[in-house]
Amino acid sequence: MTISRRVLATLASLTALVLLAADPASAATTPPPNSMASMGDSITRGFNACGWYVDCTSRSFSTGDYSTVNSHYLRIRAVNPNIQGRNHNDARSGAKSADMYGQAGTAVSQGVEYVTVMIGANDACTSSEATMTPVSTYRANIDSALNRLRAGLPNARVAVLSVPDIYRLWYIGRSNFSALSAWSSFGICQSMLANPTSTAQADVDRRARVRQRVIDYNTQLAQACAAYGANCDFDDNAVFSYPFVLSQVSGWDYFHPNTSGQAVLASISYANGFGW
Repeated sequence: MTISRRVLATLASLTALVLLAADPASAATTPPPNSMASMGDSITRGFNACGWYVDCTSRSFSTGDYSTVNSHYLRIRAVNPNIQGRNHNDARSGAKSADMYGQAGTAVSQGVEYVTVMIGANDACTSSEATMTPVSTYRANIDSALNRLRAGLPNARVAVLSVPDIYRLWYIGRSNFSALSAWSSFGICQSMLANPTSTAQADVDRRARVRQRVIDYNTQLAQACAAYGANCDFDDNAVFSYPFVLSQVSGWDYFHPNTSGQAVLASISYANGFGW
C-alpha cells in the first residue's frame, strides 16, 4: 500500500506537535526582558570611555544608553520599549570575582529579568603574577554569585561573558610609546605588562602563564554557567577571542575599552547571547 505525500506530511506535522507538547521549553520563545542589570568591573562601568579616569556608565556595553555603543540595553529596548529606564549598572571599578556575591545581591533586590556578568580582568591583572586570584578561588566566587542570582531571580536570564585576552593587549601595545608610558606610569596590570619590551625567557614565560590563567578563568565560567542551567548563557569565549586593536582602547591608560571598544563588546557579546 502506498501512502500519499499529503498523509506523510500530516503525520510529520502531528509528530512535531507531539514532540513540542512533550518539551514545552523548546516550543516557547523567551520574550525580551523588561529590566536588566550588569555585574562586573571598570570595563562594565565604561571607565575612561568618555573622560579622564572616570566611570562613563552611559557608554557601558551592557546597560549604557549612548547610541554609538548600542548596548545590550538599547538593543533590547528597540524590540521591547518596556525596559526603558530599567537598566541598572551594578558593576564597580576595581571589582574582582570576590565582589560578585554582593553585586548579585543588588541585582536580586532590583528584581531584574536579565543580568550580564563580566569579571576576571582584575583577578588576573594584579601587581604581580603571584597575587593573581587562584583558579579554585575564582570558581568558588563565581559559583557563590550565580547561586545567589538563581535563588533570588529564578526566572532571570544570565549572560556570562568571557574575560578579555589581556595578552592581546600586551601584543598590540608593546611597541607603542604612549602605551608603554601609560602602563609604566600608572602601574597597569603588571602581572602581564611589567617589562613589556623584554624578550627574556622569564618574561615570555610569565606572560604565557598569565594568559593561561585567563583561559582557566574562562573555562570555569563556562562550567559554572552550564551548571546553572538553561537560564545561563556563556559567550563561548567570543569576547576572549576577539582580536581587538589599539584604536579600540582608551588613549589615556591603554587598558580600558574606549567608546569604539565598548561598541565592539556590545556587538560581539550580544550576538553570542540569548538572541532577542
